[in-house]
Amino acid sequence: MQKTDPRYSQFVQILREELVPAMGCTEPIALAYGAAKAREVLGKLPDTVLIEASGNIIKNVKSVVVPNTGGLKGIEAAAVAGIVAGKADKILEVISEVTEEEKQGMRDYLDTHDVRVMPAEGDVVFDIIITLTAGEESVRLRIADYHTNIVLIERNGEVLLDGGKVSEKAEMKGLTDRSCMSVESAIDFADTCDLADVAELVERQIAYNYAIAEEGMNNAWGANIGKTLRDYYGTDVKTRAKFMAAAGSDARMSGCEMPVIIVSGSGNQGITASVPVIVYAKELGVSHETMVRAVLLSDLLTIHLKTGIGRLSAYCGAVSAGCSSAAAIAHLNGGGFKEVAHTLVNGLAIVSGMICDGAKASCAAKIAASVDAGLLGWSMYLNGQQFYGGDGVITKGVEETIINIGRLGRVGMRETDKEIIRIMTGQPCIG
Repeated sequence: MQKTDPRYSQFVQILREELVPAMGCTEPIALAYGAAKAREVLGKLPDTVLIEASGNIIKNVKSVVVPNTGGLKGIEAAAVAGIVAGKADKILEVISEVTEEEKQGMRDYLDTHDVRVMPAEGDVVFDIIITLTAGEESVRLRIADYHTNIVLIERNGEVLLDGGKVSEKAEMKGLTDRSCMSVESAIDFADTCDLADVAELVERQIAYNYAIAEEGMNNAWGANIGKTLRDYYGTDVKTRAKFMAAAGSDARMSGCEMPVIIVSGSGNQGITASVPVIVYAKELGVSHETMVRAVLLSDLLTIHLKTGIGRLSAYCGAVSAGCSSAAAIAHLNGGGFKEVAHTLVNGLAIVSGMICDGAKASCAAKIAASVDAGLLGWSMYLNGQQFYGGDGVITKGVEETIINIGRLGRVGMRETDKEIIRIMTGQPCIG
């Protein structure tokens, strides 16, 4: 792809928007970021805290350990971490620098202050509203649609920032238009771009995400899915691709205080899109440039798949990243558009529909299953096998299938998402 192609600059900007560092699961970190910013505007420690959160935020924060809190979990802990120790200018690394005194301060604050959580009104999938009150003073801050998108700040009723109307369809507002993306254009860009334009982003992803994968293998984290796969399934390259990616999630979901480069708003997706490709690149002994381009392709495919689904849904994001990493591995092994497209379609046919029931230890196992499905999809193509249009949600043509997957995740699983949230929050069955 030539630099004069209008899509070129769009791809570069998309990668800059997507490949950003975050410490900890991104939903609780978004809460911490919003709370830190609200406390900054308030200018003092609040007496009371009210958090209104959409169902998907509640789902994704309920069971995950918030890093740098001494093992605390939940919405209240995430918000208080931002209030007590957050540095808002560090955005998704807002609680990356926390002292032991501040960790104790979080526990003390939770024990002595009123911190309430309520479901947010309306149908915005990603919605966080934080209200801090200190005496007669108050600050109200809202983050909507994606993790760093502050759309409203009010202080004592005065509007300091108004980002306009928020709705379910506003998710990509403020982000570069993704309609330029396709499987074919992603391959073209990854193969031909000037690496100087993106190498720093991807190389940081390779360094950060492989490091947390190694941490997950070297120490006990979560359910230890990575080590279980290694100990019971062996160490061939296919299994290593699965267990290293799973190990990164083992550590991350259990509060590991190491940063991750996220993709489509998710560290687990960032790990899944990169680590299996790195494992194969090391196995094949390819050049550093070749590895960078392969990870770049996996990132772009993941972003393309996730665009139609949305940031948060009942559709597990690891599926998109796992199938995309396998497609990039197919390309790394000499495959062209056909190999990439068939790997994606076959993998999606196998594992689409895996539910997202929040961020927690079992995400690591879902990552392993998604990478496995993607690699099986590639093996099928190598063996002359494939799924055809009309097989379930699969349609002839990779782009048409991706559209179907987006429709499944965003529209078809909407009620599934609501029922998952009702189950997770102990609400009775409706109907």
